[in-house]
Amino acid sequence: MNKHIVFLTSALLVASACGGPMSPQDRLTVNDEKINALIAQMTLEEKVNMLHSKTNMSSAGVERLGIADMNYADGPFGIREEGQPNGFMSAGWTLDSATYFPTGSALAATWSEELAYKYGSGMGKEARLRGKDVILGPAVNIQRLPVGGRTYEYLSEDPILSAALALEYTKGCQDQGTAVCIKHFAVNNQETNRGSVDAQLDERTLREIYLKPFERAIIEGGAMSVMPAYNKVNGDYCSENEHLLNEILRGEWGFKGFTVSDWGGTHSTMGAMLHGLNVQMTGSNYLGQPVIDSIATGALTEDLVDEKVRQILRVRMAIEAVPEGVANTVMTSQPECQAIAREVAEKSIVLLKNEDILPIKADVKKIAVIGQNAVLKTQSGGMGAGVKALYEITPLEGIRRRAGEGVEVSYAPGYKATAFRWGPAPAELAPLEARSNDEPADPALVAEAVALAKDADLVLFFGGTSKSIETEGSDRKNIDLPCGQNELVKVLYAANRNLVTVLISGGPTDLRFLEPVSPAIVQGWWNGTEGGTALAEVLFGDIAPSGKLPFTFPRKLEDSPAYAMGNFPDPNGAGGDLFSLMFRPDVLKMSPEERQKFIDSLPKPVSKYTERFYVGYRWFDTKGIEPMYAFGHGLSYVVFSYHDMKAKAGKDAVTVTFTLKNEGEMPADEVAQLYVHREDSQVEWPMKELKAFKRVSLNAGESKTVTLTIPMKELRYWDEAANAWALEHGDLELLLGGASDDIQLAAHVNI
Repeated sequence: MNKHIVFLTSALLVASACGGPMSPQDRLTVNDEKINALIAQMTLEEKVNMLHSKTNMSSAGVERLGIADMNYADGPFGIREEGQPNGFMSAGWTLDSATYFPTGSALAATWSEELAYKYGSGMGKEARLRGKDVILGPAVNIQRLPVGGRTYEYLSEDPILSAALALEYTKGCQDQGTAVCIKHFAVNNQETNRGSVDAQLDERTLREIYLKPFERAIIEGGAMSVMPAYNKVNGDYCSENEHLLNEILRGEWGFKGFTVSDWGGTHSTMGAMLHGLNVQMTGSNYLGQPVIDSIATGALTEDLVDEKVRQILRVRMAIEAVPEGVANTVMTSQPECQAIAREVAEKSIVLLKNEDILPIKADVKKIAVIGQNAVLKTQSGGMGAGVKALYEITPLEGIRRRAGEGVEVSYAPGYKATAFRWGPAPAELAPLEARSNDEPADPALVAEAVALAKDADLVLFFGGTSKSIETEGSDRKNIDLPCGQNELVKVLYAANRNLVTVLISGGPTDLRFLEPVSPAIVQGWWNGTEGGTALAEVLFGDIAPSGKLPFTFPRKLEDSPAYAMGNFPDPNGAGGDLFSLMFRPDVLKMSPEERQKFIDSLPKPVSKYTERFYVGYRWFDTKGIEPMYAFGHGLSYVVFSYHDMKAKAGKDAVTVTFTLKNEGEMPADEVAQLYVHREDSQVEWPMKELKAFKRVSLNAGESKTVTLTIPMKELRYWDEAANAWALEHGDLELLLGGASDDIQLAAHVNI
């Protein structure tokens, strides 16, 4: 049995003997007596040495006392290849190829808590094989902006869905003996000026929307470490934000582990030390010698250092260090983890539209695959954490393998996608196929594609974005399909009406021009090492599509709340493109202190969240704006029917039961979604809010009785006058269906 699990189990038994089970966070404190004895033996220099990086991906222990270093693994959708000690450039190892799991938005599209647990366990297992103690993930921020550069990495626009998946990912990973570092805490919803932007929002919105995924993962999941975000929240950097780190995280939520800054996200010695940061990554310019100097002057106390070290050691003692002779002795990527990646991919694919063209019919003998996204690999690219995957099945490879003998599959690129690669120096971005995203279609490539389409029984057009368009470090300028894709699909449809569009992207795209000329549309995501296999299975009907959208596809970008309210981009234009500025040659030559002074000298960018809790579908429903595809939308190859809904409000929860039937002729999964509408409320609410969901598997013709439970605490709101959670009594309308715009049944309860 894994020693980490033994430790947790032992803690539970001790707690049970003392009168009740410990909370997941309190389990970290069972070794405090031993930890205090260790701290008493440490010099001040040894303690302070634990408060900052040792290498680019580690922080120090104390060798003479048997305290191992803390080793970090970049994530959150695959264990990053081993880098050189002082940077991210590859170390050139041969056993560090890892499983490339589907990215965050794909996991969220499964709406599966079970798969989130498996996903986390797979990540945790491969981290252990690499000798890593902490995964820098999961990334759980709310998707506020359709253009967000890290939309692909995050989960959902909805806090209930995001929180449920974050919780299970956390539990799965930590059950394997690897700590999570849940990120980016908090309100990290844009990459534009991410290192300096001040996210300004009211307390109710903060609590009900943006903190919910962190709260569940920490309180219920026992997340052992937390990464503060780069940005500010209501005036203070997250890495020294008293309200977030001390009052809420440690005070209200009882967090017992440690916080680690994002790389370069520490801003001052006193701010970090007094307001909740444990570890500076990377460097020691703030939490190194300056801490010792501040203690000498009386500005800081050694007791404060002791407490920070105690919090680090709690995690260090809960996570067994992997000996050097054990780590990295086998390939990181494991078959069972590859199987998890495949299952997530299979259940993430969303069928947006289908005019009886899918699944691919048996009489189709010539398939034309058009579009460079059919052959591009997505394990890495752009800026940010990628995966050196052991292998990656592209869509074209998956289709050719599945088509088999007697089916001819031909390919034409149709367009040239923009791509970027890291140059010879870590801070250089070198263009590869340097093209503008809004460049018109190439006539020669279009002519080649049309000729292929005319001669085919079926056209599979692969559109979408790329890892250089959706990328950490910058937000998209728009959600338009790039590289002349709208022009291309229009002429392909004119050449052959049997056309299926497959979108490969991490976030939503503008489909106003593509939708009328696409009889079927599939959202395929960046779907990991087995993405092409899973996609082919769905297209050919081996399995029924069962993914549901974890965010709204707006009809046009201007319909989305932050744009409609004029909150993004910053109307004052403050801050410029900080990402581009940071790669200027003169800025690259600056010391960390000089670079921070440079950032501080720039106009201060602000992001005002005046749309409040009207995020995503909450906005569209309340304002009566019809999206292109609604939150929760996803078709199948079968029809599901909902019957016999019953609802009951108890003291602690609202319980709903109903019968769900697969009316089709093949096995399929449905994600039942339960929304709440407040009737005659005196408190302001969105039109409806997701409060419970469940993925249900049904054989052909099978019926099941399904139960959904809404804990009463999830029906509360944050009362800003009382500065506390409050439950409004009154009538609730419970809305049940297969999407936010596909309500099948309703019931009423009074609370």
